[in-house]
Amino acid sequence: MSSPNEIRAVEPESPQVAEARKRVRRRRSIALAIALALFAVTFYTLTIVKMGPALFDRAM
Repeated sequence: MSSPNEIRAVEPESPQVAEARKRVRRRRSIALAIALALFAVTFYTLTIVKMGPALFDRAM
């Protein structure tokens, strides 16, 4: 393990590595957005089902 006083050199990423990381990050963000949307739709559907068909027969 390195000591706290040791300074490590930071090497800049190559453009190919930066692009690959960007693609992976974007795919992960899209997957999380889809999962969140499905989660919300599931809760919405379960709520409507749990309330039953009488929900739509009430007076406005």
